[in-house]
Amino acid sequence: MKSESSNAGDVARFFATWIRHPLKLGAVAPSSPAYCREMVERATTDIDGPVLELGPGLGVVTRALLDKGVSPGRITSIEYEKSFADVLKGRFPEVNVVEGDGFDLDRTLGTTPRRRFAAILFAIPILNLSQEQRQALFTRYFDHLLPGGNLTQLSYLPTAPVKPVPGVFTVTSSPIVWSNIPPARVWVYAQDQAAASGSRAP
Repeated sequence: MKSESSNAGDVARFFATWIRHPLKLGAVAPSSPAYCREMVERATTDIDGPVLELGPGLGVVTRALLDKGVSPGRITSIEYEKSFADVLKGRFPEVNVVEGDGFDLDRTLGTTPRRRFAAILFAIPILNLSQEQRQALFTRYFDHLLPGGNLTQLSYLPTAPVKPVPGVFTVTSSPIVWSNIPPARVWVYAQDQAAASGSRAP
């Protein structure tokens, strides 16, 4: 378990990075462990397959995944900020930490054929995108999910950051996690009946 000084150091590092790149980070401090546990509990990590983390920051969700029993070899974490990626590589040497753009999985992962994941855990700021752009982005993410897999998102918004797309995904949420600062929900994007039945093109 991290010491209090280590936690304070993470908050300071996170805040300093937010000052430099507020639109890329979206939060002034790491999400609370309770909030991250809620995210992991709602992710479909029980499906056999790799797990994708987008915007892991300094690894609070990564730690929650490992604490749940997800093998580090299953986890791929894509982090845009180099200093954060370096920290993650040191803390989680068995996790596949990739320094790259979580908005462009095909370029960042460079996998052919397209790699599919049991779950995607999303913590990248998208409020600067239009609703149509957000829906298009999440539709592309669902092309990277295994049947039954879902996408979970950390967000402080009181309503779903991304509206459902018929034939692709539906949206629900967790209760508010009041212990987080600020209080927030986990938004859960699940394949709708048409997508889950395999009616979409592979």
